[in-house]
Amino acid sequence: MPIYSSDSDNETTPRTKLFGRQRPIRSVLGGGQVAGVLLWENKKVSAALSFGMTILWLLFEVAEYNFVTLFSHISITAMLIVFIWCTSAEFFNWNPPAIPRSILDKSAFHEFALTFHERFNQALSSFVDIACGKQPALFFVAIFCLYVLSVIGNYFTFLNFLYLCFVCLQTLPFLYNKYEDEVERYAGKLTRQVKKMYRRFDSNVLNKIPRGPLKEKKGR
Repeated sequence: MPIYSSDSDNETTPRTKLFGRQRPIRSVLGGGQVAGVLLWENKKVSAALSFGMTILWLLFEVAEYNFVTLFSHISITAMLIVFIWCTSAEFFNWNPPAIPRSILDKSAFHEFALTFHERFNQALSSFVDIACGKQPALFFVAIFCLYVLSVIGNYFTFLNFLYLCFVCLQTLPFLYNKYEDEVERYAGKLTRQVKKMYRRFDSNVLNKIPRGPLKEKKGR
């Protein structure tokens, strides 16, 4: 019988997509306006969103602005601008400001809610599968990543952590979509190394743990 080495890796096997996905990255992100923003397909919207979130982070975290105070000041400024504009338009016979009654339509919120619901259910299902031990290698990787995340949480405030997550969402999908081949190649090498380390850990540690004899059921 042929002997297969547990440490051998077949470099000629075709590379699989990251996390075993079968769909393109745009479909994974929802395939709608949310995916377009994350992949910077509409650069103006993505840039405006990034700029706005950065301004909010600077105001709340760096300048230590209070949310209620900031909201009040913005509302006062906006009301004064609209009041002066409307009054001047009526006095000088100008056209009054065309202020829209609604900025975002229902479809945008509905699409965002559907995308969040789908991603949350997928994440929850993957978490349960990993916690149940269906993928032992990912179990140890998840434990390690959660521990690293808990350590990082000691050095970041919640607002900083949210902003960091936002920056990752705005950059990582775009960079992955642009350099997908390079990422898949290095991710494949890393995956093979992790599997090799787990096989060694399994053969050198887990298999040597003594296990009690199985009790046979007595026949009635």
